[in-house]
Amino acid sequence: MTTPTTPTTLPAPPAPVDLLYSEAEEELRTAVRSLLDARCTPAAVLARIETDRPHDPALWRPLAAGIGAAGLLVPEKLGGQGASHREAAVVLEELGRAVAPAPYLTSAVLATEILLGCDTDTDTDAAAPLLRELASGRQVCVPAVPLTLAPGAPLPAALHDSGGGTLTGTVTSVADAVAADVLLVLADTGLYAVPAASAGLTAQVPLDLTRPLATVSFDAAAGTRLADPATARAAVAGALLSGAGLLASEQLGIAEWCLTETVGYLRVRHQFNRPVGSFQALKHRLARLWLDVASARAAARAAADALATQSPDAPLTVAVAQAYCSGVAVRAAEECVQLHGGIGMTWEHPAHLYLKRAKADSLALGTAGHHRGLVADFAELPAP
Repeated sequence: MTTPTTPTTLPAPPAPVDLLYSEAEEELRTAVRSLLDARCTPAAVLARIETDRPHDPALWRPLAAGIGAAGLLVPEKLGGQGASHREAAVVLEELGRAVAPAPYLTSAVLATEILLGCDTDTDTDAAAPLLRELASGRQVCVPAVPLTLAPGAPLPAALHDSGGGTLTGTVTSVADAVAADVLLVLADTGLYAVPAASAGLTAQVPLDLTRPLATVSFDAAAGTRLADPATARAAVAGALLSGAGLLASEQLGIAEWCLTETVGYLRVRHQFNRPVGSFQALKHRLARLWLDVASARAAARAAADALATQSPDAPLTVAVAQAYCSGVAVRAAEECVQLHGGIGMTWEHPAHLYLKRAKADSLALGTAGHHRGLVADFAELPAP
């Protein structure tokens, strides 16, 4: 006689990852690319970076307000589009393809995610009106944290609040601070919104001239308190995760442009009465690069989908995307410069803009080595 066994309940299978672009995402891509083709040509970018303010308000206004890209992550009740990280990833792909000098990653992603981590239930909450301003494109808000700050890493020491939101301290390597109307400052008593005009900015010399860095100093600057210390640190940590995941899409855009431009150039450049692209050695290099870019697209899309669906595997997926896409963008930009020959080394050709953005992005929000370490930790495979 057999003994009846208790049926076991198997865990539910994980939700499938959707790596394809929806029709709405493709329409958004078309709108953003059309705007960038008209107002962010390589010649226009080269002209802007020779000034002390590379950001172009004539580009930001139609992108942020006209297309509504600034409010993609903001719920509709707060004046945003109520979209997801997938749509924001498409925008960042196109901005990467154009190396656009726009504060999208810092304002529409990092600052927005920090504010969403604060209380925004009613308009009496201090973060809610600021989110409305960001979603409308009327203001640019930038977190006063180093661009190299990575998810999973300890947060830097908070600024000192001498009482009543009067902040004192210095933060280095703050990206896009020169374009900010409001700075989000992490202090020992919580998170504060500080008008950028009340902070001292000292420009740093960045590798990527399209994303300027500055040292931001606060000398008894008055701020509006948005969250308590615990909420503030949790909000900043969540924003760093989202920012790193979406940065992979910007890196994908860089790599795609470099591959496309290099293939196009090698088709028309002739040596020994033959197209350079017909040489077998160059075919192999381009084929390897194409495979790298295709894999990077899968990794970046997986990260965006994991963030959009709030998957419990999002930290791992983001770490994998950053560990891979960072190197692909740099390799694609290096190949672009090298395979363009002498012209690729000139200031007039935009290849150097992509190489500098790729190199700078490889340090932003954590290096590839940092993210590989996170992957090892998540997989419980400690380094030797």
